[in-house]
Amino acid sequence: MINKPIISLIAIASLLAGMADSSKAQTIPVGTPLLEDYYRRQQLLGKLDSTISFSIRPLTHVALQPSGQLFAVEEESDYNGKETLLSRDKLRVSLLPVQWKNQLNSTLPEGWNDGAMIPSAGYQTMVSAGIYAEYAFLSVQLRPEYVLAQNGDYPGFNGKTQREWYEWYRRIGNQIDLPERFGDGWYSRLLPGQSSVRLNVHPVSIGISTENLWWGPGIYSSLLLSNTAPGFPHLTINTTRPIRTPIGSFEGQMVGGRLEGSGYPPKQMGNPNHYDQYYRRKSDDWRYFSGLTFTYQPKWLPGLSLGMARSSIAYYEEVKGNFRNYLPFLDPVSKSGYSSGSDSANADEGYGRDEYISVFARWVIKEANAEAYFEYGRNDHAWDMRDLFVQLEHSRAYTVGFRKLTALNWWGNDYLSVNVEVTQSEGPKDETIRPGGPWYRHHQVRHGYTHLGQMVGLGIGPGSNLQTLSISWVQGIKQLGVQYYRYVHNNDFFYFTYGDMRRNWVDMSMAVFGEWNYKNFLAHGKMGLTRAFNYQYELEEKPDLQNFWRFDEQDKFNFQLQLGVSYRF
Repeated sequence: MINKPIISLIAIASLLAGMADSSKAQTIPVGTPLLEDYYRRQQLLGKLDSTISFSIRPLTHVALQPSGQLFAVEEESDYNGKETLLSRDKLRVSLLPVQWKNQLNSTLPEGWNDGAMIPSAGYQTMVSAGIYAEYAFLSVQLRPEYVLAQNGDYPGFNGKTQREWYEWYRRIGNQIDLPERFGDGWYSRLLPGQSSVRLNVHPVSIGISTENLWWGPGIYSSLLLSNTAPGFPHLTINTTRPIRTPIGSFEGQMVGGRLEGSGYPPKQMGNPNHYDQYYRRKSDDWRYFSGLTFTYQPKWLPGLSLGMARSSIAYYEEVKGNFRNYLPFLDPVSKSGYSSGSDSANADEGYGRDEYISVFARWVIKEANAEAYFEYGRNDHAWDMRDLFVQLEHSRAYTVGFRKLTALNWWGNDYLSVNVEVTQSEGPKDETIRPGGPWYRHHQVRHGYTHLGQMVGLGIGPGSNLQTLSISWVQGIKQLGVQYYRYVHNNDFFYFTYGDMRRNWVDMSMAVFGEWNYKNFLAHGKMGLTRAFNYQYELEEKPDLQNFWRFDEQDKFNFQLQLGVSYRF
């Protein structure tokens, strides 16, 4: 996968990097409990560089704490760790925090934005630890992750008619690699996790990594890259901190990676009522992921970050042999730039490729201790600018959010944090006359936008919507709060399959959560209850049909408990 032009770039970077001092390319992994959100809150309070967009993650040591320790914060008077294990001349070696996460789902496999962990009913645990070393321009981070999940049985999709099963396979089972269960019995896997080998000439880094990536300003949702799936192996060229210029600050990243299939069928096979004859085995080929993102913060508008991201996936058999295929994000954004006139770009590109694009913005208002952000994306490019303006809704998905910190001063510098975020990937109305296809699904890339059976983008998956409200008390790194969310499951599938307006599958959830630090320990926990209305789109009619709304509810309840602890050396 590593072709000659990319190897040449690495060689050039290594020659230039001889001028570099200590790299400090160490990162805060995406989704790190307590610390990642702490730094984001610090920015709202005016205590962190406002040119950091928080839209290209993981964030690096050189950006967050150029003169301090990465895994320790100013408010921690009882922290007595040294972080650095060895420091001699240009060599520095550090032990990374040991992290232990545990999750229990009583009934259903609930959860996303949890990296190597899988959607699993029952108990699940993940352990990670590692070491970081740097010498002059070279940095090596080894942080593997081990996952053990009960992977318990639970009620999956259970269509009542042959047509329902046909539509399920046509729109889900045969079109995206999201298995209901990861095999039969306990699931165990050791992954490279948040590991990387890099050459660093700050503010630029180039290397090979398996770290999770996050593109976009969302806190709970990202359209193109999130940490719902395990990190995938990739080559990366990225900034390690904002690049300041006379017109403003820039950040960016270019990625070429490898996405793998889960190796599991969409459902457990062998039940004659599940119409296994509709199942079509997916290709054994891996998928090439390519992506580019950048942000710009105008010098005259401090706190405002504007950005764009493009990504593409294709089976490697379709990519190899043509250098242009490795960098498809350099193609024109509008179809008129490379199409012969049809509305289907894929017919003119000559091979099956699934493309995505998003634009986003984040505005940090430090005077109000607040932030507002949005991300708008499409999975089917517009023909030209006129087409974009006329049908702005076509194939779109979006996230909008707001967060505000209000000073309480009950016990020192404590605040009330209120965060609202709304995400929608359900298709728009024009889908009936101009099919753009659901997000993350593509008839020529039948594994979809996934890696090892989990979403690379939005954790809620195709055709789904999510509304989240989080209210918490925060003091430094500590946080106690309550979270509510409403999760609408795959309305795209629902509206094509069912004619009954009562059957939408909607989860309502409430949880309490806490994050606390004590000396070298960081602890976090969450306890929640979810009610899944019309689970798997099911309901049962009562014999008395005089009242349309009186039916036997097929709701499910799930209790979820999350507990985790980290130790910093």
